[in-house]
Amino acid sequence: MVGGLFRNLRYNLDFLRNNILMNDNVLHTSYESGVKKVVSCLSTCIFPDKTSYPIDETMIHNGPPHSSNFGYSYAKRLIDVQNHAYNSQHGCKFTCVIPTNVFGPHDNFNLEDGHVLPGLIHKTYVAKKNGTPLEIWGSGKPLRQFIYSLDLARLMLWVLREYDEIEPIILSVDEKDEVSIKEAAEMVTEAFEFKGEVIFDTSRSDGQMKKTASNSKLRKYLPNFKFTNMKQAVKETVDWFQANYDTSRK
Repeated sequence: MVGGLFRNLRYNLDFLRNNILMNDNVLHTSYESGVKKVVSCLSTCIFPDKTSYPIDETMIHNGPPHSSNFGYSYAKRLIDVQNHAYNSQHGCKFTCVIPTNVFGPHDNFNLEDGHVLPGLIHKTYVAKKNGTPLEIWGSGKPLRQFIYSLDLARLMLWVLREYDEIEPIILSVDEKDEVSIKEAAEMVTEAFEFKGEVIFDTSRSDGQMKKTASNSKLRKYLPNFKFTNMKQAVKETVDWFQANYDTSRK
C-alpha cells in the first residue's frame, strides 16, 4: 500500500497494518512454498528523519522516520528484519531493494494520492487543457532523486539474478543527479509546452526537504550502468500519459 505525502498523513494506521499483513503473508507463504528468492521493495522515505547525508543501506534502523509517514516506514523496515530472521532460521534468500522516487508510464497519476512527479504531470495536463494556472503544493525547494521505471526494472532483474546479499541495496541515480521539485516541475512543463502561470502553494507541507541516497554499493557491483537522462524520461512519460489519458490510473 503506497501513496504520496498527503495520503500518508491521513492514513498512517492503514499504511502500518496493511503493509505488515502483506509483508508477512508474502514472506511466510514464500518460505512454506519453497520459493528460492524474494526481492521486496523498500523506499528512501523510511530512513531516519534526523540523519546525515547521503544515506546508505546501513542507516535504515538508526532513528525514527519522518512523522508524516511513520506507519508506512515502520512496516517497510520490518521487511528487512524479517528477511534476516528467515535467513538465520531457515536459510531463505530474501532481500530488499531501496529505490528512490520512481516514475514512468503506467504510474498512478491520481491528483490526491499519487507521488510527486505523476501528480505534477496530471496537474499540468489539466492546467494546459483548461487554460488555468498550474498550482504546485509546497515551496518547490525539497530535493529528490528520481529513477525512471524502465531503469529500475533492469536493475530489479539484475538483483533477482545476480545479487546474493540479504542486506538491502539502494537503487538510485547518482547524487549529482538530485533535482528540486521546482526543477522537476520545469521539466514537466517543458515536456507539455505549458506556457501558463506556475504557482507554489507554500501553505502546503513540503515533507522531508531532502533524502539524498548514496548508490556507492550499486556502483561497486555495476560501475558502468547507464541511467536514462531525466528530461528524456519525463518527456517519454508525459507522451505516454497524453496518449493513454483515458485508460491511465488516475
